[in-house]
Amino acid sequence: MRIWDIDPGYLNNLSLLGEHRELHGIVSIILNNRKGYSKHPETIRWKGYEWALGSRHALLVSEMNLRGIRDHSPLSLTSNNGNWPSAYINPPGEQFAILENKYKERPRGRIPLPRKTSELWAQHKYSVMARSPGIYKTIGKEVSKIRKTEGFGELASRLAELLREPPSTGNLKNTIEHMWGHVSHLPPAREIKATGSAELLAAVRALAVKYREPYLTASTALGELAAWSDTR
Repeated sequence: MRIWDIDPGYLNNLSLLGEHRELHGIVSIILNNRKGYSKHPETIRWKGYEWALGSRHALLVSEMNLRGIRDHSPLSLTSNNGNWPSAYINPPGEQFAILENKYKERPRGRIPLPRKTSELWAQHKYSVMARSPGIYKTIGKEVSKIRKTEGFGELASRLAELLREPPSTGNLKNTIEHMWGHVSHLPPAREIKATGSAELLAAVRALAVKYREPYLTASTALGELAAWSDTR
């Protein structure tokens, strides 16, 4: 039983659906006081953080939708709104290593598992921009000065926690417009007349997946921003 703390885009389909199933199991145990896995470290970690479980569920569903997988089990939880568990079973940096070992001879997720700090940062750039342009610039400068895997674990934890914060309306709009720049040259883009950020993001997602736009398909933002946009 595991609820990952890194972006669902790194999970392959089997792991993605497995976490979705196990998350519903944890919610059922917590809300209905069932014994089952009530003493499991993962259940204990999330007890009292039902809103966060609901938010993680939204992230999973957004990634599932991106891959053409339908969700038939909606979830809405409001307790302890805005708060996430501070403890990890394994810190985010280690979670990448766990997946690397797990996927040695198996299919991989949408986003390639990063092996360098610069790769990890590149995959999260637009997600961070949607939270804070200032932090985006700061982290970019820090990463440009380090080599290979230096600071990987620290950055992984920092990014995981940053992505738990909902983006502001203005920052989200600005980020989606930057993302649109990667696909706006494609012929179908000329026919799209989006009336708002949610519609433009939906168009970006559809075009990036259809044409396999390399930068966006390896970006956490392509999956996770839709989850926050849908919950506004």
